[in-house]
Amino acid sequence: MLIYNKPEGELVTRHDPEGRPTVFRRLPPGRWIAVGRLDINSAGLLLFTDDGELANRLMHPRFGVEREYAVRVHGALGPAQLGELSRGVELDDGRAAFERIEPVDPREHQSANRWYRVTLKEGRKREVRRMFEAVGARVSRLLRVRYGPVALPRDLRPGQWREIPNPVKLQKL
Repeated sequence: MLIYNKPEGELVTRHDPEGRPTVFRRLPPGRWIAVGRLDINSAGLLLFTDDGELANRLMHPRFGVEREYAVRVHGALGPAQLGELSRGVELDDGRAAFERIEPVDPREHQSANRWYRVTLKEGRKREVRRMFEAVGARVSRLLRVRYGPVALPRDLRPGQWREIPNPVKLQKL
């Protein structure tokens, strides 16, 4: 298994007909399966494995593997918006709710942007962005910081990867 810190601007696909950069160009040779996806405008933690069964256990919603994101939005969310996101909002592909949403530092008011930590247990297409949009908030930055028990290492720079030294706890999921 590999941990990869995806920078914005890369696609999670093997080949792009438009010639845009993909995450696979930086990985070592192998038959890597991307565990989940991040859109071109999102960054952060991606996992890669060569074990199809493990990839399925990590991605399929029935296993309830948590994904955690740091999200920067323009402006602050009010209590009503935070409540809606916790209880659930209606999206075009069904209802969605965060397991947890919390301001990163509620005392910080110098900037027009605010950071939130959110957790969910599925990974529908652009789900986090669409949920914030449903309550009138605009996401300006989205970074996945954790996938299940694996956190993005602070010293892993964007575009770098490393092997997971002991993926046993992932295989038990």
